[in-house]
Amino acid sequence: MGAAAFIALVIIVAIVVLVLSLSIRLVQQYQRGIVFRFGRVLDRVRQPGFHLIIPVVDRMVRVSMQTTVIGVPAQGVITRDNVTLTVDAVVYYRVVDPVKALVNVRDYPAAVLQVAQTALRSVIGKADLDTLLRDRDKINAELKSVIDAPTEKPWGLLIERVEVKDVALPEGMKRSMSRQAEAERERRARVIAADGEFQASRRLADASRAMSKTPGAYQLRLLQTVVDVASEKNSTLVMPFPVELLRFFDLFAREREQATPGGPGPREQTTPVGPVLGPVTESVAAAAEGGDGHRPEPPLNPPPSGP
Repeated sequence: MGAAAFIALVIIVAIVVLVLSLSIRLVQQYQRGIVFRFGRVLDRVRQPGFHLIIPVVDRMVRVSMQTTVIGVPAQGVITRDNVTLTVDAVVYYRVVDPVKALVNVRDYPAAVLQVAQTALRSVIGKADLDTLLRDRDKINAELKSVIDAPTEKPWGLLIERVEVKDVALPEGMKRSMSRQAEAERERRARVIAADGEFQASRRLADASRAMSKTPGAYQLRLLQTVVDVASEKNSTLVMPFPVELLRFFDLFAREREQATPGGPGPREQTTPVGPVLGPVTESVAAAAEGGDGHRPEPPLNPPPSGP
């Protein structure tokens, strides 16, 4: 009797251990447990920790609540301004309703990937090339809203963010954009240089007005220029010559010409054709034109005038 009772006790313990092994389920912190009883989903979602289920009757499926990252393969897209591009993206999503994600859709990661590919083609096809390259945040937000619409409520998935990873342009388009950027930079450089020249001219004008009020300022500036030239090129000899001295000599020469008695008289008036003729010269010219073209010679002995 003692041996039979011991064997029975061992069998009972083994059955209890087997039942417990089939009944105990462990749910991790990042998971949620969904229990199916005879194929029907129970309303209560199992939280992280140990849980007991009925063997053979219940079946638990664990659903990960972590954020999942999937890469969208490169898609050939034609933009609204008829530019062919190759664009790929990255989608970040997570499960917010494990029952819907497990029951309403089969293999939800593959389903999200297909929706992302379709949305990428649709959104990029409605945008211009400049918008795609310049306003990337707007494209990402529109992609997120398009992918999130069919996945959040029906499938229990939340699209956290979508980012366009790379935009591959044709070689001809790259060269055109490079030439455009180079021309734009050259235009900006010219505008900046012209603006600098304008500001420098205004400053020089202000400095000239300030120096004109102080007679010694020009001489000090001239000496500073001599010092700068001497420090750069020691073999250069600079002889400062004031311009006012040349003006003095010019004025002195004009006054001397006017004061000389046999100096040059008043200049004769001229026209675009020649000098202006006086009254005697005009009469002589008229007589010459009326004759044979030669000027008549005056008589040697003029007749006496009057009785």
